[in-house]
Amino acid sequence: MGDQEKKPSIDGYGTGDVGTVDAGPETDIVKILGYQPELKRNRSMFTLLFQSLAIAAIPYGFGGPLISAIYGGGQLPMFLGWIIILIVDECIALSLGELASRYPTSAGPYYWSFQLAPPNFRKILSFITGWTWLIGNWTITLSVNFGFASLIAACVALYHPDFVIEAWQLLLIFYAICLMTFVVCAYGNRLLPAVDTACAVFTAIAILITLVCLSAKAEVGRNSVGDTLGHFDNSLSGWGDFSFFIGILPAAYTFSAIGMVSSMAEECADPAVKLPKAIALAVPVGGIAGLFFIIPICATMPSLEYIMGAPVGQALPYIFAAVMGSPGGGLALTVLILIITFFCSISITVAASRCTWAFARDKAIPVSRLFSKVDVKHGVPIWALVLTTIVQMLLGLINLGSSSAFLAFVSVGVISLAVSYAIPIVISMWHRRKEVNVAPWTLGNTLGWIVNIIAVLWICFETVLFSMPQVLPVDKATMNYAVVVFVGFMALSAVWYVVYARRVYKGPPESDGLKVERT
Repeated sequence: MGDQEKKPSIDGYGTGDVGTVDAGPETDIVKILGYQPELKRNRSMFTLLFQSLAIAAIPYGFGGPLISAIYGGGQLPMFLGWIIILIVDECIALSLGELASRYPTSAGPYYWSFQLAPPNFRKILSFITGWTWLIGNWTITLSVNFGFASLIAACVALYHPDFVIEAWQLLLIFYAICLMTFVVCAYGNRLLPAVDTACAVFTAIAILITLVCLSAKAEVGRNSVGDTLGHFDNSLSGWGDFSFFIGILPAAYTFSAIGMVSSMAEECADPAVKLPKAIALAVPVGGIAGLFFIIPICATMPSLEYIMGAPVGQALPYIFAAVMGSPGGGLALTVLILIITFFCSISITVAASRCTWAFARDKAIPVSRLFSKVDVKHGVPIWALVLTTIVQMLLGLINLGSSSAFLAFVSVGVISLAVSYAIPIVISMWHRRKEVNVAPWTLGNTLGWIVNIIAVLWICFETVLFSMPQVLPVDKATMNYAVVVFVGFMALSAVWYVVYARRVYKGPPESDGLKVERT
């Protein structure tokens, strides 16, 4: 950037040497980015923030996979790991916020990759990013809904410890959740911002109730301050001191979908400013709230060996029942988590459907003409929502054959989202951050570089971490097939590209007026 280069005006797309598009407050940023507006703009910065928090769903996001933290050593990775994750994931959120500010569209990461990449590589890079992004959206949504079903099964086990739920029974619960979520998302679009707001309020109330109840009852005793914040048993997972990193998986899972709200860009006025603010605030706001949920659990939880016997691999209801002194007390607190999880299911399904719709709009998926249609009456990309739901239900069948294979989809969701975040961030860094440095919402060059580097390094480590088995020695039941599933998905998308998509997929609109001259 030269000294004469001007900062873009309103929305980030003003006149001068930066861009050629003159945009005022009344200018439709979606049109500037090359698309026709089709979705209703019923989102504000706060409702986008609340949707981000609903997707993170702190009590469920952390509590659902809590058994990993138990095998990972207990309180130290639960507490200290949470703090570490807040720092590194905020770096990802800030990095994504800059990109979303520069190019605020529902196409998200694959649009960013296309605009930032060199002309010779933009088409293929955007296609790879898009499919990675899409797979991440589908599988992380799947993990939420299946985890929801597992929590319900764990509630039954509180009263019937000897009851072993069959795979087909769990599948039916999962299908019921998918269908309920579909109905709400398809026909309640105008109410969804209020739903996200209600989720934020209810989550705060649920965390407060949990804190008070656990602190007051503490039937299995109260741990010392040292044990509450620093107890660490490195013998349970078989990984030795590396168990600490196994223990931070629940925290990493909680904020893994932080970028999904970028798919809501076209449902918000002035998204170039409001969207990045919502993304950037979600981690610190959710992180602080999470401490009020995590610390009481660390202070009152029973021995790690006791928790390892939790049915269906769901530690949280088991801990609640033990600390409250009765199955009824455990169920009461778990019901709060179930309600939050249902909110999460709605919010994350909405975001995943918008991602599907945006990718179909650019002719990148089969039958794109159908899946890019918007139901005018309800303001919803209904067929994209149908596809998102069907894909989940089909993938859920995997659990009938192998629960370990299904668990791989949970890890694939985190890995896919992380890789889709990394690609545009790395491309931006390759071009010395020229585009994001002139975005309406930017960190500036020095801080931006620091944040980007931390984000990319963490994504690299996170990808490896979620590919590893959580327990040693490894057998068919404990093996992590995430890499196999991820490579399989990418191979299928490559076949689709070679066979058909390369002839019809031209990438998103180029929006040359938004380009910054690279020297």
